[in-house]
Amino acid sequence: MSPRTTIPAPPAITSAPLGHIIVDSPLGRIAITGDDDAVDRLEIARAGTLSTDAREQQSTRALDLAARQLREYFAGERTEFDVPVRLPGTPFQQAVWQQLQRIPFGVVRGYGDLGRALGHATAGRAVGGAVGANPVPLLVPCHRVLGAAGRITGYSAGDGVVTKAWLLDHEGIPHR
Repeated sequence: MSPRTTIPAPPAITSAPLGHIIVDSPLGRIAITGDDDAVDRLEIARAGTLSTDAREQQSTRALDLAARQLREYFAGERTEFDVPVRLPGTPFQQAVWQQLQRIPFGVVRGYGDLGRALGHATAGRAVGGAVGANPVPLLVPCHRVLGAAGRITGYSAGDGVVTKAWLLDHEGIPHR
């Protein structure tokens, strides 16, 4: 009879506590979620409502940093964010989000520009889908992407086009 082999249990996976805070802004309330290391979600209220309204607030280092930098941005004192973000997504989405992070304050790119930068010149719709799936708008500036001729074609955060127009105006970006 052979001895029985025991396989040790895998180590317990521990993660930093997930926090959640709400910040007031000119756009309305903004919910930020993450842990001490990074922000993984930012939601701008839609019609005054957040999906996390019933959730208790708990701050973390990364959330405090994000809240401070957002207040500075809205006060006109900050033009870029250096808050650590966690962006789970497909390789294509991640490539698009990296391109978004390279768009400076006050500058816009077109969906086609992003597609060409990624080597997918005809992927405008796929790029638009990835832009719209950005889990941390503002921190990763998806509002700086416009359609042809500077047109706002939509915005998935807050109250949609109205929110995007406000952000573009805030940064002095002309649009239609």
